[in-house]
Amino acid sequence: MQGLIGKKVGMTSVFNDEGKNIPCTVIEAGPCVITQIKTKEKDGYEAVQVGFDEKREKNTSKGMKGHFSKASTTPKRKLVEFSGFEDNLKLGDVLTVDLFNDDNWLDVRGIAKGKGFQGVVKRYNFKGVGDATHGQHNRLRAPGSLGASSYPSRVFKGMRMAGRMGGQKVAVLNLRIIKIVSEENLLILKGSVPGPNGSYLIITK
Repeated sequence: MQGLIGKKVGMTSVFNDEGKNIPCTVIEAGPCVITQIKTKEKDGYEAVQVGFDEKREKNTSKGMKGHFSKASTTPKRKLVEFSGFEDNLKLGDVLTVDLFNDDNWLDVRGIAKGKGFQGVVKRYNFKGVGDATHGQHNRLRAPGSLGASSYPSRVFKGMRMAGRMGGQKVAVLNLRIIKIVSEENLLILKGSVPGPNGSYLIITK
């Protein structure tokens, strides 16, 4: 799918023509540089590698410096492959937010915020507080029974228990474009996207 790499700026809200307040996310989408073009003959598949966000040269390995020099560009911090570009693109070409238009609906992928170790009430929305009578003691947020004892005498895989929450890949599909600010490479989408402010996002049509 055609797309760009972006960075989450933050959330805001705008009023539409009917006067409704719409929650939105502001994303810095591009400019992205084409750093490699993969072909079936050489790589076994067709794709375009795109780079985004400047990286210090002293923090870049010699191998990656050579990789970026082939595209006549500076080192980039984030590299992602996309497929489905219909235009004849060349190494070093720059893709901007103008790749999208107001009629497009976009999918956004990112890494969700990490929540650390959490219990079942927060992680899986368990009820937690039960009936305060009938022998209830101090087990207000406990998960309860994990299984029978004599059989099967084990805990089944996938049992919902306490553990690390967040930090996984999340995709939000079919977000509507509210506004495109081409001069500043900003994309304003309806709703929320995964990750904290400043995190990288993969935006595809």
